[in-house]
Amino acid sequence: MDLELEGRNALITGSTAGIGYAIARGLAAEGASVVITGRTQASVDAALSRLQEEFPAAKAQGIAADCATAEGAAKVFAQFAAVDILVNNLGIYDRKGFFDIEDAEWMRYFEVNVLSGVRFARLYARDMARKGWGRILFISSESGLNIPKEMIHYGMTKTAQLAISRGLAMELAGTGVTVNAVLPGPTYTENTDRMRAARAKAAGKTVGEIEKEFLRIYRPTTLINRFTSAGEVANLAVYLCGAGASGTSGAAMKVDGGVVNQIM
Repeated sequence: MDLELEGRNALITGSTAGIGYAIARGLAAEGASVVITGRTQASVDAALSRLQEEFPAAKAQGIAADCATAEGAAKVFAQFAAVDILVNNLGIYDRKGFFDIEDAEWMRYFEVNVLSGVRFARLYARDMARKGWGRILFISSESGLNIPKEMIHYGMTKTAQLAISRGLAMELAGTGVTVNAVLPGPTYTENTDRMRAARAKAAGKTVGEIEKEFLRIYRPTTLINRFTSAGEVANLAVYLCGAGASGTSGAAMKVDGGVVNQIM
């Protein structure tokens, strides 16, 4: 299928590694011009170098900015004032008990995971609508539906993303701009790999044992009985950015390995 992304411009927040990088890579492979964002110039340069190594013909630029802040969003917008595709991927996560989370931590999660996407959508969506074509994605999580008791603060932000995605899709109805949410499940990324390695070392177990234990205890409804790869998540995200997904808007699309035990 030709996704007709040649000549389209895409901005992906939090895209120097993990799911964000995989989406940038997938879009670049389909001919889109991509903008990679990260907090440091070193991480942005490393991601661009990696991308050019994989795809010498890739059209890619980068910018170092803290996309979780209003100042960072304004910095990105000042350099890239119009895009066809916006992927709100930036996010943070960690396990922490409900009674151990202070107000400031709740606010930090909301600021990074929710408000960042609101700001970027506010900056770019109206121009997309004027042009009559655009794609906006929020990278949410199955945790937005299956609120994890070990990460209630994280699940809260992912549910909020679903509400914003659906509401914005309604706001932009009939403009040619689609808005959708992608819901990954447990996924292999550089960051989650480090977290599992640390937990395995602390527990005196192998990483494989930690993974099986996690799925058995925390995600027992998985149907594929494994973590997904960042590339598998990116495959769905890239499709939703293409011309063939023009009939899909206001949707919450799962790539969670069947963890969410409901039909939707």
